[in-house]
Amino acid sequence: MSGEFLEAIESICREKGIDKEILLEAIEAALVSAYKKNFGSAPGNVKVGINRDNGDVKVYVQKKVVKEVKNEQLEIEESEAKKVDPKIQLDDIVNIEVTPKNFGRIAAQNAKQVVVQRIREAERGLIYEKYIEKENEIVTGLVQRVEKRNVYIDLDKTEAILPPSEQMPGENYEVNNRLKVYITEVKKTTKGPLITVSRTHPGLVKRLFEMEVPEIARGEVLIKNISREAGSRTKISVAALEEEIDPVGSCVGYRGTRVQRIVEELKGEKIDIIKWSEDPVEYISSALSPAKVVSVLLDSDEKSAMVIVPDDQLSLAIGKEGQNARLAAKLTGWKIDIKSQSQAEILQLGTLQLDQEKGDAF
Repeated sequence: MSGEFLEAIESICREKGIDKEILLEAIEAALVSAYKKNFGSAPGNVKVGINRDNGDVKVYVQKKVVKEVKNEQLEIEESEAKKVDPKIQLDDIVNIEVTPKNFGRIAAQNAKQVVVQRIREAERGLIYEKYIEKENEIVTGLVQRVEKRNVYIDLDKTEAILPPSEQMPGENYEVNNRLKVYITEVKKTTKGPLITVSRTHPGLVKRLFEMEVPEIARGEVLIKNISREAGSRTKISVAALEEEIDPVGSCVGYRGTRVQRIVEELKGEKIDIIKWSEDPVEYISSALSPAKVVSVLLDSDEKSAMVIVPDDQLSLAIGKEGQNARLAAKLTGWKIDIKSQSQAEILQLGTLQLDQEKGDAF
């Protein structure tokens, strides 16, 4: 059994990617249980050792060296212990071999289930360690199946769940489709790691830009903030550490190739790339792109801004169902109230009270 035993262990370790020593320790623990079940012993004083060179398996009873034995299962007289090891002293622990002749066969039969379980636990542990390090990162997988609106993504040696709340509106998930997803959470469970992924998280956009834009990967261009309504529109503000670097141009790429690859990955989601500024007036004006801004009046105490735009730019500045203004407000952290030039002139004259329920404040 010894030669075959070691060969089997080596094979399992190679196939499953498990540390050999961890697996051997798990098997030794399983063999202790098998010995106690078949041959009986006081709990806690049995040790099984596997020879790492030839695979020999031996069972030992561990006993404490004492002057007078009160419990034969746990203690041994000093004179008897010295027959095993002449250098032994009082209060030491001596290992006395008690390996039964037929232990190899019985141990293999009784330990098999436990060993398989330990292997599975080790595999699950390795998978958990692998993916806990990838939390808040992008991974690529294949759509495996769709059940009760949940999409299951096949990753390397495991699967992730894409719940309905993390799915992009209007995106179809067909079996075997390759998909980039953002890992939001990795939990340990009795059945292995539970990996939750997202297609709507702003972090997905951030990681995609890091992958596509070398200047961001090198730290020359910084992503300052992202506001996103998945499947529809994203605004991202960027800044450069050096004046000679154009942060927006770096993200757009030659003829728009860099940002276009990200748009394609997000199934046509529009992306506005905005230059970040310490000046809130400049930052808010840029955030309302593609609309043009005439002026911005700030209320720093309330952290709110009155933005004046040309009459023909009002709808563009607000956006469909208020989306453009809403994303700009979230990106900048300022409450934004948009008025046309005509509205602003009337307000200054005091001849018109605007109906606040018209929805032009965000």
